[in-house]
Amino acid sequence: MSAAPTAPTAPTAPTAPTATPAPPMTGAEAAAEATRAVVREFLAARLAGDTERLVALFADEVDWQLAENPAVPWIRPRRTGAECAAQGAELMEHTVPEEARATVDAVLVDGADAVLTGRLSGTVRATGKSFEGPFALRLTVEDGRITRHHLYEDGLSIAEACTP
Repeated sequence: MSAAPTAPTAPTAPTAPTATPAPPMTGAEAAAEATRAVVREFLAARLAGDTERLVALFADEVDWQLAENPAVPWIRPRRTGAECAAQGAELMEHTVPEEARATVDAVLVDGADAVLTGRLSGTVRATGKSFEGPFALRLTVEDGRITRHHLYEDGLSIAEACTP
């Protein structure tokens, strides 16, 4: 016995994929996301030269580390959020803003800690000499504010550019 032919069926409209809700974030994932947000805000404020916003992003007391360099006027010990935020403005006072460059190659985040790597360059206003080199910046964010700022850079290149 042969089967009777069947009539073709009308094509059905494709169904939209159903969205699977994302699993809830763990405490470490939430901390990392909060750190990323503060780092993005820090970079935007620094790029804009927004010292007031930087003061708000830094904690009242900051673990600041940047190798002291007597030849470089903007490199000095800092402790308070206001002192830390002022570093960018001081840098711009002593360098040619149009020639300042900084690129961020990577941002690594682990909980409250972030490490940014990249290159920076500029020209010292008083001498006309340029500096250039790699940097690494370690930030720690606690309660939405930066509590640690450790910058590692080519201090020799910067000191040479500051020396007449």
